[in-house]
Amino acid sequence: MISNLMTRPATTLAATTRVRIAVVGLNFGRLVVEELCSTPANKYIELVAVCDLDLARATRIANQYSIPAVSFDDLLNDPTIEAVGLFTGPVGRAKLIQKIIRAGKHVMTTKPFELDPAAASAVLEEADQLGKIVHLNSPGPRLPDDLQQVRTWENEFALGRPIAFRREVWASYREQANGTWYDDPKLCPVAPIFRLGIYLINDMIRLFGSVEAVQVMHSRIFTDRPTPDNAQLTLQFANGVIGNIFASFCIDDGQHYANTMTLNYERGTIYRNVGPHENGTAHARSHMSVVARIGPDQTTTEYADLGDASCGYQWHEFARAIRFGRSPEHVSDETIVAGIRVISAMARSEQSGRIERVFSA
Repeated sequence: MISNLMTRPATTLAATTRVRIAVVGLNFGRLVVEELCSTPANKYIELVAVCDLDLARATRIANQYSIPAVSFDDLLNDPTIEAVGLFTGPVGRAKLIQKIIRAGKHVMTTKPFELDPAAASAVLEEADQLGKIVHLNSPGPRLPDDLQQVRTWENEFALGRPIAFRREVWASYREQANGTWYDDPKLCPVAPIFRLGIYLINDMIRLFGSVEAVQVMHSRIFTDRPTPDNAQLTLQFANGVIGNIFASFCIDDGQHYANTMTLNYERGTIYRNVGPHENGTAHARSHMSVVARIGPDQTTTEYADLGDASCGYQWHEFARAIRFGRSPEHVSDETIVAGIRVISAMARSEQSGRIERVFSA
């Protein structure tokens, strides 16, 4: 049952007990373990166990943090574990989430949530029916700071209808084939978009709504994997917006993961992290500006420097939802699945080389 944050009990989240969580999947999940043990997240979340198919890795990380390494079945059967951080690969993740929620536990997981839109939709619906929380880092439950600033400027400066956007994210990888899902075009379609650009897809869906069609171009420049390392995705939205998402593993300019954004409207343009920034800071901040038409011969410019939560785990919101109920202000299940439908169409476009329609529910 969805409850409104405004009508919740007066008890504050800080006054409640921390949510007891186990992390499953320690290849990527090891970074989450570190985050839970060394950042303000541990004010709301208590890491109590880890789990991985690689027992040596699980034991090593468990010993490092003085917590037990457990099997997946033991984790599900432990009534003291309230939630699971699930950081396995995306293939079949909906089935694992289904097992976890049926065991009575909540889930924090990562992008890409699933490859199959139908499976993703079904497990989210079941979680709602069971009263279990399923959160992701993208799209996160709460609108991130940079997108909130976009909404503020849209209204403050009456920017009018959205017209177009450009989004970019890059890094410098020189990867070798290793037989993992990263090497399989069916499991990792348009690899740079699937692995990095998916954040940008989810952001744009939250701003501009449903996508009708997509088209892909990609290349292999430095990678030794059979999947591409340089790609762009063009999206056509139902409201007429056309946008481009570029993602690459080929660029080493000290601006890794800068996550740039240009949004064009009838009467203005919003920028995020466009242009060079001090090394090591661009990806961690949102350096934003808006240029708006405010009269026949007059424009105005405003700036904002924000923290960036568009790819972070919102642990506070996760704990709050578990303790007090899911907020109606949080991202909808349909918005989460909409991003997966775009990925599905993107995978078809990679194979066909054509524009592909995005199938609705």
